[in-house]
Amino acid sequence: MGKPTGFIEFTRDIPTKRNVSERVNDYLEVEGTLSTKKAGEQSARCMDCGVPFCHSGCPLGNIIPDFNDAVYQKNWELAYEILVSTNNFPEFTGRICPAPCESSCVLAINKPAVAIEAIERFIIEKAFEKGHIKANPPQKQTGKKVAIIGSGPAGLAAAAQLNKAGHTVTVFERADAIGGLLRYGIPDFKLEKKVIDRRLEIMKEEGIIFKTNANVGVNIRIKDIMEDFDSVLLCGGSTVPRDLNIEGRELKGVHFAMEFLSQQNKRNAKKITKYDHAGNAYQEGDILATNKKVIVIGGGDTGSDCVGTSNRQKAESITQLELMPKPPREPSEKTPWPNWATMLRTSSSHEEGCERMWSVLSKEFIGNKKGELTGVKLVDIEWKEENEKMIFEEIPNTERIIECDLVFLAMGFLHPERAKMLEELGVQLDEKGNIQAQDYQTDNPKVFAAGDIRRGQSLVVWAISEGREAARQVDMHLMGYTELEAKAVSRLDTQRVVYG
Repeated sequence: MGKPTGFIEFTRDIPTKRNVSERVNDYLEVEGTLSTKKAGEQSARCMDCGVPFCHSGCPLGNIIPDFNDAVYQKNWELAYEILVSTNNFPEFTGRICPAPCESSCVLAINKPAVAIEAIERFIIEKAFEKGHIKANPPQKQTGKKVAIIGSGPAGLAAAAQLNKAGHTVTVFERADAIGGLLRYGIPDFKLEKKVIDRRLEIMKEEGIIFKTNANVGVNIRIKDIMEDFDSVLLCGGSTVPRDLNIEGRELKGVHFAMEFLSQQNKRNAKKITKYDHAGNAYQEGDILATNKKVIVIGGGDTGSDCVGTSNRQKAESITQLELMPKPPREPSEKTPWPNWATMLRTSSSHEEGCERMWSVLSKEFIGNKKGELTGVKLVDIEWKEENEKMIFEEIPNTERIIECDLVFLAMGFLHPERAKMLEELGVQLDEKGNIQAQDYQTDNPKVFAAGDIRRGQSLVVWAISEGREAARQVDMHLMGYTELEAKAVSRLDTQRVVYG
């Protein structure tokens, strides 16, 4: 590496967040980008560790030590070329990835990990600043046509790769704008939508065709798709939310998290909020947390996004409930390095104000005679292991009611929607309700699947990886061979990558 003693000389330093008192009054991004000086120092912390476990920690197999070294050497173009050789959208992952690579960083054994995510964001923003990112349409066309259904990160990654291979790619999106989860799921304070639009303009210049308000199987016949295209790639995501079917679920004021989040993203985009991200009409009009007591059920990222959005809407109070026990402040012994550590994590939304409760079970939604939500009945629970399984028991005399006006259910997603389209295509589902696809190919040899619709609810970085790998399989199916990049999984693989 460029500075062998960098990990001794410099401590971990990530971009400064905007002040809480300022950021809760708008929906601009909370975190900034490293300065050139700090990026150089942080990249210098990358050790010459011999076996870079960060490669296997990253679902994309990003060649992290190499781009860190290029940043240290101030070779911005080389850093960019290394990064995009494995990742189509570093501007997304550099903002919203939980960075499993950092958990696998060798330095993280006894020191804070290299700030890989922040360096990744620095590289891509520097590349845009320097004009290194330009449309690069394919020089030759294969004459093959591919339909991609769904424009989330998996669909966009697959589109970019298949277009590069010379196929004519059309992306169908049922919502009114391209981006899927990135557009109407992730709040603007984590990912401003101008970042998506900037990338889409490049993809359009490269020849990719995007069609919005195109709900295949509803206003576009799947029969026409199958007749017009040589291959079809399903990237519709896992969109059926996990519900909480307890007494009072029907009360006005109980909502799925994505209804709430997508509404605010549409407001920010100055769009009518009558319809959700899937084109379905909102049943109860505007959902606003202003001056209301809010409870968020679910302790993950979606729950955290509800907290941040409620803070910006000036909720009276916000409480986040989690069924599982409170994680330890330090990495758990059950998840030793280089695994993704089980530990307490505090998001920027939590920093803005929120009460967090663990090991609590929601038993009943309480309402008034008008059918309006007024509270949630809770009980504390105790977890224990029995027959190698974790079970819980209610703790006597801990039942109580917490007042609230709004509840957001943020407990994850179960599987893709049981759309008529899937039946018409004849694809099979697994026991969890996801599409079965061996090497991304379904029982219908012309139809492929990638992302959450195939693997279940997961990370944006996994969706990009799935889209890239599925593109290879589609290309192989169409041409009998493929020259698209395979995932690099070890330092040995980097020796076979050609930059430039």
